[in-house]
Amino acid sequence: VQLQASGGGLVQAGGSLRLSCAASGRAFSSYAMGWFRQAPGKEREFVAAINWSGSSTRYADSAKGRFTISRDNAKNTVYLQMNSLKPEDTAVYYCAQDGQPYRLGFTVGHAYEYWGRGTQVTVSS
Repeated sequence: VQLQASGGGLVQAGGSLRLSCAASGRAFSSYAMGWFRQAPGKEREFVAAINWSGSSTRYADSAKGRFTISRDNAKNTVYLQMNSLKPEDTAVYYCAQDGQPYRLGFTVGHAYEYWGRGTQVTVSS
């Protein structure tokens, strides 16, 4: 399995970005996907998750109301739409794929088997 995240960049506070994560290697539509982030000097943290069908989503409190996770199973891609960005959203964002099929998206990293290389998001004040 390969996960390729893209869409990061530099944006001013209040701006928006849409991250994409393209997956290959196994039946994408069978697996939940998640987004995590890691800021310099901090531990990796959960951002959002979506179940295998896209019918259920979960968000960290910091993401609720501002971020939206979605997936297009026909394109083997999961997205993270980020609006009203804040400087504290600055981090490397990683997409991850669940280790088991047909589950809800989990908020803990150890539930995910495959990880992308990350894309940098920098929000200036």
